[in-house]
Amino acid sequence: MRNAIAAAAAACLLAVASAPGRTQGLEGTLKKVKETGTFTIGHRDSSVPLSYLDERLQPVGFSIDLCRHVVEAVKAHLGTPNLDVKYNPVTSATRIPLVANGTVDIECGSTANMTSRQKQVAFSYTFFVPQFKWIVRTNANVNATDDLRGKTVAVTAGTNTALFVNKMNSDGRLGMTIVQGKDHAESFLLVETGRAAAWMEDDVLIAGFRANAKNPVDFRLLDQSYPSDPYALMLRKDDPQFKTLVDETLARLMRSGDFEKLYTRWFESPIPPRGINMRLPMSDALKRAVTEPNDRPNS
Repeated sequence: MRNAIAAAAAACLLAVASAPGRTQGLEGTLKKVKETGTFTIGHRDSSVPLSYLDERLQPVGFSIDLCRHVVEAVKAHLGTPNLDVKYNPVTSATRIPLVANGTVDIECGSTANMTSRQKQVAFSYTFFVPQFKWIVRTNANVNATDDLRGKTVAVTAGTNTALFVNKMNSDGRLGMTIVQGKDHAESFLLVETGRAAAWMEDDVLIAGFRANAKNPVDFRLLDQSYPSDPYALMLRKDDPQFKTLVDETLARLMRSGDFEKLYTRWFESPIPPRGINMRLPMSDALKRAVTEPNDRPNS
């Protein structure tokens, strides 16, 4: 009988050791999540349509949907179907510190993967490739940057786009008069009121302003585009286990076609809370990133 009891105890120990999600062998974020039973998503409040609050003040958006797939992958990997998922708001100023110090396990927003930021945090595969574009009034006779020679154009103060337009103006000897809006809303207003012929910014941002305008058809984005920095999910640095799981989740969505379906839902269809449509087709640059997933920054 004693031998039978010992054998049964040994079998139980073996079962526990073999159980999915055992902390032994886990590192970094996955170990922390397994031990605490909690996974925390960092989100933005107004990065439409990537990460923002709906009419019930709940986080929604393209980035949020991608992270919900990551959550399901974490649950499966750890064997924790009842994992407690929390949402923590972040801003441009707090997002990197909150990921780095472990308050947030993954940031699902509109953060650019840049070499300078990789000194503090890590990034997933690219999930969106913004491009600098001009927005103009539909009735303006402007079809390309060259048509803006000698005209007044808008940029937003303190942005990398402002630096880009100044260099473009100088290098191309375009003779543009560059005026600065104190924020994106003021920059768009300069075009809306005719005080500027065009405004340049990330396409996703200007598409949002167009979609929310009183008469969206009065504005259009020029086809011509210029590379900006790719957006990625932000993770803690030196955490290869979790980064591999996140990257594999995104790659699986890209291979299956589900990534494209999510893109269509958030960028080419009416979205909450007002039913606006961004009308922003997937760029060639993003199509390449979907075909060949990568985590490379531009700068």
